Amino acid sequence: MTGYDAEFLGFTVPLPVSPAEIRVLDYTHFSVLLDPHRRLAAATACVIDGATLLALRRTGRWRLDGRVPHGEQSGSELYAGNPLDRGHLVRRLDPVWGDAETATRANHDTFTYTNAAPQVNRFNQSKELWNGLEDHVLAYAAAHDHRIAVQTGPVFAADDPAYRGVRIPRLFWKVVAWVGPGEVLRSTGFVLDQTPQLDDAQLHEITAQALARDDIPPLGPFRTYQVPVADVAALTRLGLGPLPAADVLAVPPPTPSGSRPTDITIHRLPRARAWSEIRTPDQIALPPRATPRS
Repeated sequence: MTGYDAEFLGFTVPLPVSPAEIRVLDYTHFSVLLDPHRRLAAATACVIDGATLLALRRTGRWRLDGRVPHGEQSGSELYAGNPLDRGHLVRRLDPVWGDAETATRANHDTFTYTNAAPQVNRFNQSKELWNGLEDHVLAYAAAHDHRIAVQTGPVFAADDPAYRGVRIPRLFWKVVAWVGPGEVLRSTGFVLDQTPQLDDAQLHEITAQALARDDIPPLGPFRTYQVPVADVAALTRLGLGPLPAADVLAVPPPTPSGSRPTDITIHRLPRARAWSEIRTPDQIALPPRATPRS
């Protein structure tokens, strides 16, 4: 298993650095930073060669990683008899590239429980958007070798509710990196929120009632935000190497008035920041395209 390649883009983009104890697990074209106390991945990192992606069918059964004690990962018992999805952190299609044997192995590897996180199972437009972010950035980066690196994971918070021995995160993050015009490293960050749209008192009460019945904590429909990469680092307390400095939002491009209304303020940051929800791919802020290489 080759794992994540920090030199894949021609720049050094290392694995995230966690202040907590983690276990680094390498798979085909991606790595998982498993938090054994949370029993979920703190982060994942994957490299994608869009020029050699293979469209393999979805074939795979979720299984535990035999390299890790059962008590340090969350298996089928977390998802049994409830509507939770086993959400792929590294998207199934992302590492499925290269020759047929390698791509098949990568497809198989994504179905390891260390690459899963509990997520809303109800389908909605923003869930489709979240699942397609890599495709959108790959299409944008097509002029520069069709290569991107994707780091993603949950946001672990002190108030995440405990369900069946696992604290359920309500926010997830993703940072995508690529080489832009002028051979410059670029990145952009996103956050997925599955917090119900309730005030704090209601959320606390409904969560307590659900857990008392052994029901899953209340989760809302996905809402997706493009956010400063520095905000991702602050939320997660992860070291993201050169990615905050490479952020395309470091100098926010102008957007039409009212096109991305501010509708969430994140108070977990050192200074509360307002984020704007994105509802369609054309609302994602990316620099102007360069002329494709000849």
